Amino acid sequence: MSLKAFGHATSSVHSRHPATKHTAQVSLIREETPTLLLCCAIILLLAGCSKKGSAEAKLGPQEVLATDVIQRDVPVVREWIGSLDGSVNADIRARVSGYLVSQNYREGTLVHKGDLLFQIDPSTYEAAVEQAKSAVAQSEANQLQTEQTEKRETQLFEQKVESAQNRDNAVQANVAAKAELKAQQAALRQAQLNLQFTKITAPVSGIAGIANPGIGDLVGPSDAQPLMTMSTVDPIKAYLKISEQDYLKFARRVEQLRGSGESAPPAEIILADGTLYPHQGKFSAVDREVDQQTGTIRLAALFPNPDNILRPGGFVRVRVTVRQVQGAILVPQRSVSELQTSYEVAVVAGGNKVEIRSVKVGDTVGTLWVIEEGLKPGERVIVEGAQKVRDGQQIKPMPWTPSSPVSVLSPK
Repeated sequence: MSLKAFGHATSSVHSRHPATKHTAQVSLIREETPTLLLCCAIILLLAGCSKKGSAEAKLGPQEVLATDVIQRDVPVVREWIGSLDGSVNADIRARVSGYLVSQNYREGTLVHKGDLLFQIDPSTYEAAVEQAKSAVAQSEANQLQTEQTEKRETQLFEQKVESAQNRDNAVQANVAAKAELKAQQAALRQAQLNLQFTKITAPVSGIAGIANPGIGDLVGPSDAQPLMTMSTVDPIKAYLKISEQDYLKFARRVEQLRGSGESAPPAEIILADGTLYPHQGKFSAVDREVDQQTGTIRLAALFPNPDNILRPGGFVRVRVTVRQVQGAILVPQRSVSELQTSYEVAVVAGGNKVEIRSVKVGDTVGTLWVIEEGLKPGERVIVEGAQKVRDGQQIKPMPWTPSSPVSVLSPK
C-alpha cells in the first residue's frame, strides 16, 4: 500500500468514524510493519552481497596449493614398534656358597657353552669330598664284613650248627650295611657335585654381561641378584605388540599365501638411527592370548645377527610388506579430510573451481594414502587451503612442493 493510499484510508476512516480514528491508525500500522521489515532486510542483504562480491572481485580467486594424483604400483607395509631380546637368556647364579676367587671371562664378549666364567674357593668342598670318600671306604669295609658273616651263618644254619635267629641277624646286618654304603656313596656324589659347582661355566653360547659381584665377595644360591646374565643373540629375537585387527588381517594373509604355496612375508627392522637392518627375519611365535586391557597380542620374530651388533633391550621398528597394490591411486595424507563416518578431498575441477568429493580410502603407504574410490589419474587435489574454500568456488591453484620427498616406504 502506498503512503498516499494509506492517507486516503485514514482520512476516510476519520470522516466516517471520528471516535475510532486512533484505533484504525494503530491497526493499519501493525498490518504494514512485517512487510516493511522484510523489504529492509532484503535491501540490506543485497547490499552486503554486493559488497562481498566486490571484495572478492577486488582480491581475486583464493590461492590454494594443489598436486596431481599419483598412480603407481606400491607395497602395502605394516610397521610396529618392537624391542630386542636374546633368543635364549640365562641368569648365571652360584649353586654353592663361597668366596669368589676369579672371574674367567671378558665382559661383553662372546663365550661358548662350557667356558669357565667364575671360580669359587674350592678348599672347603675339596675337604668335604675327601671326608665323603673316607666314609664310603669305611662303609664298604663294614658291608664286606657283614656279607662274610651272613655267608658263614647261613652255612652253619644249613649244617644245623647255628640257629635260625643267628642266621637272620646276620642277613639283616648285611642289608643295613649295604644301605649305609649306598648312602655314603650318594653323599660322595653330592660332595663331588658341590666341588664341581665351584667352577661356574656357561650353560649356553652367547654374549656375557657385566659381572655384578667383585673378586672376594661371598656368593651363594640365596643371592637375589645373579652373578651375571648372558644371552644368545644370534639369532636375536624381536618382540612386538600389534592390534587384534592387524593380527587377524595378517593371519588371513599368511593363510592365503600358504594356500597358494608361497611362504609368509619376511620381516624387516629399522634401527634407532633410521637405517634398515640388512638381514631379514621371520615370525617365530604368537602369544597364546590377546591382552584384554590393550587389545593387542604379542608376536616374536627372529633375525640373524652374525656380527652380534644387535643387543637385547634395543628398540626397533618392525615392518612387513603385506601385499603389492597394482596401479594404486595415491594422494598426500594431508589432502584427505576425515569426517565422522567418511573421508573427502577437495578436487580442482574444470575452470579452476572446487569440487568437494567423498572418497573411499585404503591403506596408508609412507606419507601417501591409497584412494580406492572417488579419484582418477590426472586429477588434482588441494593439499593446503582446503578448509578455506567451498564447493564451486573459483580458486587459483598453485603447485604444492612437499618439505621432504614423497616416499611410499619408511626410510632406509
